[in-house]
Amino acid sequence: MTIWVPSLESFSGPRYRAIAQSIGAAISAGELAPGERLPPQRRLADALGVTVGTVTRGYAEAEHHGWVNARVGSGTYVRQHAPRTVFDMAWNPSDNSDIIDLSLSLPPPHPLRQQAFSDALSVISSSPAALTRGVSYLDARGSEGHRESLARWLEQLGMTLRADELLITQGGQHGISLVLSTLLRPGELIAADTLTYPGAISAAQQAHLKMVGIAFDEEGMCMDALEAQCARQPPRLIYVTPDQNNPTGVCLSEERRERLVSLARRYDIWLLEDGVQYLPVEQRGTPLYQLAPERTLFVFSTTKVLAGGLRIGVLRSPDVLLERLAAGLRAQSWMVPPLMVDIACHWVAQPAAGSLLAWQTDELAVRQQLTTQALFGYTLSGRPKSSNVWLSLPEGVRAIELCERLQQQGVKVSSAEPFCVGSAPAPQAIRICIGAAADRQMLNQALTVIKQCLAQPPLATVTV
Repeated sequence: MTIWVPSLESFSGPRYRAIAQSIGAAISAGELAPGERLPPQRRLADALGVTVGTVTRGYAEAEHHGWVNARVGSGTYVRQHAPRTVFDMAWNPSDNSDIIDLSLSLPPPHPLRQQAFSDALSVISSSPAALTRGVSYLDARGSEGHRESLARWLEQLGMTLRADELLITQGGQHGISLVLSTLLRPGELIAADTLTYPGAISAAQQAHLKMVGIAFDEEGMCMDALEAQCARQPPRLIYVTPDQNNPTGVCLSEERRERLVSLARRYDIWLLEDGVQYLPVEQRGTPLYQLAPERTLFVFSTTKVLAGGLRIGVLRSPDVLLERLAAGLRAQSWMVPPLMVDIACHWVAQPAAGSLLAWQTDELAVRQQLTTQALFGYTLSGRPKSSNVWLSLPEGVRAIELCERLQQQGVKVSSAEPFCVGSAPAPQAIRICIGAAADRQMLNQALTVIKQCLAQPPLATVTV
């Protein structure tokens, strides 16, 4: 059987984009007919002498243009002729799509994400109850049924939370912003690790709060340093990511969790626990919301588990704050759109959600191993099934210079600067988001570039 093999010489730019453009040209010329199946990606890769990842990106680019559509488990097919919709016209591929972007902490791509999203939309479109909810006002905290659905899902993930202590949010970032803007007044103090999630730093700035960094080590936030800060000026709230610091991956030890709770009670401090960076239950410690339920607010999101575009999360709150937070949410956006919550609730109730998460956990474990092997001899940190790796740079290597050099070579990572709290100097290190790569092949390609750039003068080389 002869397969269709395009000629790429007539198309400029990256090879994957040339593949997409050749598909569009072949469809226009009648070489590819509506409904025709494109060659399997590996066969076309062999025929063109490119990687499978390049063909995968080319097919994805062609799908973004509306020329083809992928069917899970079947292949990629030329679309039947149909009028171009507003959804097609609204899609603008990034100008930087030839960059391997490992700067954002994302779950590994998988066709099941789009399929699950499509299935949920199909079910909702034929449900009178869901359609009625979608055009109605609901309680600011979210409907009771939605909160119960999400609580059952969280229970499956090893997080025991009651539906009546939850508010539904537009993602974890919204939950953080809601807490800071509602519970704290401008000028009040918030404490966090000296390196922490940039979204929390931005939320504190937007709420006109002062933020102080507390030193941390391989066991997490240093409690002696926190106690000294409390003696000088107690913070009104402490923001913490106990299971894995973002960006370093450091886990707060059980002993320090107990001491953190003790200090929070002694000085009457709220605790904001961020669990959005998902880890399987065996890699998590005792939740602060269990150790100190009366003063801990907990944020979680579908972002790192299902899909970032859903923007659905939950905020666990002590009972005494629920009405206050609901009023704050109502003032910001009145409620979270019920349609998006319905999609999330349908998705998490399907067996495919568990299968996808199991695949993701295994995939990230493999990617962590690939990263350790590729950067052997360098100082790395990160949890075994996390989507992030923290690379401490060798003596003489400047993170900003390395990031610039990597971007020139088609790889984007994050330096330490966006994670820094206060005026402390940023360490010479970079965060590599291994989950963001389209596949293992692309990750290996990026890791090879990183290793090559580390070895180039005037950057220092590693001695093993």
